[in-house]
Amino acid sequence: MHNKVKQAKDELNGLSKETGLKTITIRRLSAKLFRSLEDKNIDNVFSVCEEFLEQHDWAMGVIAFDWANRVQEQYNEYTFDIFESWLIKYVRGWGDCDDFCTHAFGVLLIQDHQLFDRIFKWTNHSDFWMRRAAAVILIPSIFHDRYHMFDPFRISDALMQDQNDLVLKGYGWMLKILSTKEKDKVYEYLLKNKNIMPRTAFRYALEKMDRNDKEQLMKK
Repeated sequence: MHNKVKQAKDELNGLSKETGLKTITIRRLSAKLFRSLEDKNIDNVFSVCEEFLEQHDWAMGVIAFDWANRVQEQYNEYTFDIFESWLIKYVRGWGDCDDFCTHAFGVLLIQDHQLFDRIFKWTNHSDFWMRRAAAVILIPSIFHDRYHMFDPFRISDALMQDQNDLVLKGYGWMLKILSTKEKDKVYEYLLKNKNIMPRTAFRYALEKMDRNDKEQLMKK
């Protein structure tokens, strides 16, 4: 076991007994541990991240994904395969999915838009968090206006009537963020699909619309 993994376990145990574990507390510990890591080469960092993830512990996962995000300037042609393997092997819920995909993995998509087609394949995955990831990973690109090389609506089309509420909320969230950049396009999209889009996704998607648009979209 890497010494930083052991140190994290010890300190997390102490924090848990003292104040309970909160995400902000874990991130502070993560930052401290990363600063003290001597070898910050991406290969070494990812190796330690894998050890964190192998603990199958929520707090350890937060640290792993935080560290992965801290070496974003070193991402390379192999990073997607590594990140995808982590998503498949270690993510098991919406929280881990969102943390990973709206930070480290989302940054990778910003850096390389050609990865969109590989992400699109997740929309047919049997695991719900993979399908949710296909939508949520677009959020950083949309937020930073780096999404014009791909079509976010392809994702929502593919996930339109997914049977899992967390997937519906995921693509609804993505459309909500997109509405802050492309209000008219999202409005027309929701208007076109209002009779087939599940209410869960529909209501998420229109949250940032102005009052009049919301009222028009909610009419039968």
